[in-house]
Amino acid sequence: MSQPDCSVGWVKSYHSGNRVQTQDEEEPSVDGDRENFAADHYAAEAMAADMDPWITFDCRKTPRSEFDAWLESNRPSQVHRFGDEESGVSPVGWISVLGPGHHPCSGDVEGLQESWEKLLASSRPVTFQTVKELALNHRVLTGKWLMHLDSGFKLDHAWECVARATLEGKICSAKVSPFDPKRDSRHVICVYNKNFTDEEDVMRLDSIIRSTGIKCPLFYKPDVYTYLGIYRKNRWELCPTIYESKFDLECVPRRSHIISKVTNLELT
Repeated sequence: MSQPDCSVGWVKSYHSGNRVQTQDEEEPSVDGDRENFAADHYAAEAMAADMDPWITFDCRKTPRSEFDAWLESNRPSQVHRFGDEESGVSPVGWISVLGPGHHPCSGDVEGLQESWEKLLASSRPVTFQTVKELALNHRVLTGKWLMHLDSGFKLDHAWECVARATLEGKICSAKVSPFDPKRDSRHVICVYNKNFTDEEDVMRLDSIIRSTGIKCPLFYKPDVYTYLGIYRKNRWELCPTIYESKFDLECVPRRSHIISKVTNLELT
């Protein structure tokens, strides 16, 4: 999903009005955990994070010379999601970096959501293909690779690798969740691309992420699912991620094994 343009330098930026970007980055679902239809709960948590202040480094507006100090001051393991009222520290929804070539999303999200309501009111089934059709019709095509990591040094290092690749223009934008004790100290890093229907571009972004040294499993989610509130444990039994990437340490040369979760076919 495209990153907002309202941040300057590395001050905290605030988000209001239309849902420019939505956090949906819950843990990948497991078989048999949909019975409670908890997607609405995850969507509410996501919107709350998006509406809180963000800490953003915008490479288009801020000198590169300030990046190292920004990165050191805003390590995700040390930034608390809910802040500290006694110390006057505000909540933080996300920590993000906008690359030098970043452009805001130009899709029609409101039209997408209106078409979604019409789809739900009809007798048509809700499938990946019907959701993809809505995304194409309304040009809501962005998506992201997700990685879930425990809080601590490895998380901070992985975020630094992704953030520097974004600074260098290899990635258009990325974000990481701050420390949240309610989530068992788990964080998510999201790395964006412009078109989830462009399989070659999705694979290319996986290669860029792997080239930074990241070896943990990755999951890819189209932003259209986010905007429509399709999270794990949803009533349509849709898997919110459409690709899974596992890094093969034994293969020479080392590479990702990427599986389409829509077709169950191995792509690489």
